[in-house]
Amino acid sequence: MSAEELKIKGKVFRFGDNVDTDQIIPARYLDTSDPAELARHCMQGVDGEFASNVRPGDIIIAGRNFGCGSSREHAPLSIKGAGVGAVVAESFARIFFRNAINIGLPIIEVSGFDSKTGQEVLIEPSKGKITNITTGGTGSFTQFPAFLSEMINAGGLMESVKRDLSERRDL
Repeated sequence: MSAEELKIKGKVFRFGDNVDTDQIIPARYLDTSDPAELARHCMQGVDGEFASNVRPGDIIIAGRNFGCGSSREHAPLSIKGAGVGAVVAESFARIFFRNAINIGLPIIEVSGFDSKTGQEVLIEPSKGKITNITTGGTGSFTQFPAFLSEMINAGGLMESVKRDLSERRDL
């Protein structure tokens, strides 16, 4: 799917500022890297019901400094494993940002986007636009460069490399 075609639509789960990696996936669950197992405990440190309520395509929207704390790759992996379509925040901890990109989890920085848990949101990455379908409110964001969009759409860094190597073999 090209970046022009990608649209992410889902129900909002709203969180505040400084959601750290231990809140995203508590340390006691770091004995596995299985996305399905991690998903069962996703966001447990801030919302114990998240894992049972989230549905594929739903969207996490947070405040500033999402994913701060330790550099554990398990945090974005648990979010992706839970089926979250994208994480939107005012800002991300840099290591979380890179870990999310590496596994193909769409993350978007938007300031001041008004939303509440349960509302429905549509994200159009190729347009740099986010719309709160429930209220009609909109926001804008800087789109990723083409190579990062392609990496995310491929499912992350490793999947992108595999695809590129496969295409080279076909030449």
